[in-house]
Amino acid sequence: MSAPAPPGEPPVMTDTKLTIDGAGVTYGHTVALAETHLDVKDGEFITLVGPSGCGKTTLMNVIAGLQAPTTGRVIMDGTDITGKPGHAGYMFQKDHLIPWRTVTGNIVLGAALTGRATKADRAAARELATRYGLGDFVDHYPHALSGGMRQRVALMRTLAFHKDVLLLDEPFGALDAQTRLDMQQWLLDVWADSGRTILFITHDVDEAVFLADRVVVMSPRPGRIQAVHHVPLPRPRTVDTLMTPDFMNLKSQVLSGLYHKDDQ
Repeated sequence: MSAPAPPGEPPVMTDTKLTIDGAGVTYGHTVALAETHLDVKDGEFITLVGPSGCGKTTLMNVIAGLQAPTTGRVIMDGTDITGKPGHAGYMFQKDHLIPWRTVTGNIVLGAALTGRATKADRAAARELATRYGLGDFVDHYPHALSGGMRQRVALMRTLAFHKDVLLLDEPFGALDAQTRLDMQQWLLDVWADSGRTILFITHDVDEAVFLADRVVVMSPRPGRIQAVHHVPLPRPRTVDTLMTPDFMNLKSQVLSGLYHKDDQ
């Protein structure tokens, strides 16, 4: 990987995949996202937590290139991608599956929208569905799927874009507790298998600690990074991880940072 360098100078080699370099968003006199700095390593799993309205989704939109920041820039693989969409896969909380398309049809939606969906794309979609537990449902329509299955399809559609960086905006928030835990473990398997870099928004501190290499805690508006917690829990992680003293200690640290009140 290469990091941005001044004009005329060679890039500095690093394992950094993504850099948020002072990115901030202001609407008139309202600061929605204070200037934010964060380096994300190649293949790292980052979770973001913070109160509603703190700018988590705004930050994701800036990284995705869907929104240009008022200040700062976004660097991926040493290239400035500020305000340029299409460099990352983006999955929202709602699955947004097309009801008249099958599982396979939804997974290849990106290719279909560009008019390039081929037999090879559909074969790859079926292989992806089979690999991740939906092989018996490739010809089913969304109405026949459970909530967890629908979210799997939505994530596989995101994977099918073949982007190195995945942005997941609270994708499991609407699921029941058991299904949510199943999806967390499933996502960790997908992440380990694919080697993608993931940024994942959640309001659930247990989920944030369970999934992440690092947990980023954001402050109330104007949103800014208030704390970053490294998560040295061994992988692979299972439901037993949630009951260990190390997990509980890390959860306590994150909660303390999340509810910390500035003296200002």
